[in-house]
Amino acid sequence: MTEEQLTGATLDALYQVIDQRRDGDPNTSYTAKLFAKGPAWVAQRTGEEAIETVVAACTQSSKELAEESADLLYHLLALWAACGLEPEAVWRALDARRGTSGHQEESGRKKGQWEGRSI
Repeated sequence: MTEEQLTGATLDALYQVIDQRRDGDPNTSYTAKLFAKGPAWVAQRTGEEAIETVVAACTQSSKELAEESADLLYHLLALWAACGLEPEAVWRALDARRGTSGHQEESGRKKGQWEGRSI
């Protein structure tokens, strides 16, 4: 793949591969193994990758940050698939925020949205 071909469509393509491998053999497919363990496991792995990405940003090279970011994006896409969330829903949510400051967007959220929710 040339650099001209590397776009956000790469994430859509990766999501399709992840979705296709969900019912594969967990002994030969890491993706199938993630799905076999359930959404909570995928969420835990995503959190671990997020921490590794933050650590790389603070203490490692750009190359290592890129590698950890790739791991994080893979696990995030796997989490979306495990939860039945299509990438288009996320793209729409992002698009709806275009032109809105982060402060405005945050103030529009319900307060206490995590109260009473278990993860």
